[in-house]
Amino acid sequence: MKKIALVLIALIALSCNSKAQEDKKERTFPVSKSNEEWKEILTSDEYYILREAGTERPFTSELLEVKKPGTFVCAACETPLYKTKHKFDSGTGWPSFDRAVDGNVVTDTDYKIGYARTELLCATCGGHLGHVFDDGPKETTGKRHCINGDALDFKPQKG
Repeated sequence: MKKIALVLIALIALSCNSKAQEDKKERTFPVSKSNEEWKEILTSDEYYILREAGTERPFTSELLEVKKPGTFVCAACETPLYKTKHKFDSGTGWPSFDRAVDGNVVTDTDYKIGYARTELLCATCGGHLGHVFDDGPKETTGKRHCINGDALDFKPQKG
């Protein structure tokens, strides 16, 4: 009886995971390229993060300490994603923001580590940026967009 229950639980878990992956594959984005095309324009680290949904090691991003006014854009398609004024030090080792530029980041559900997390994607090219959590600054949005620095480029504010 225990074996049957375990098998049923495993089948339910796998069917949920498969459905999430199917939904993600069906989503289309305005900028679409083949894997080969992405590999030609992205560094290996950018490709790993943006196209394979990888995660960089904490405290390794050059963008972690950037505080000057400007905009963080998608490293793949240059869509403006985050403003420095919404960046904060979360202590996690990844660039963190309490909100994205309106309409430029979309969410999906990620089950890669065995439970559901809210994944953040560039709304233009579908590149994986990171995840959003509910432990951000309470005085603003309460959200923490935990972003891989290799998914971003920084454009300083002019003037």
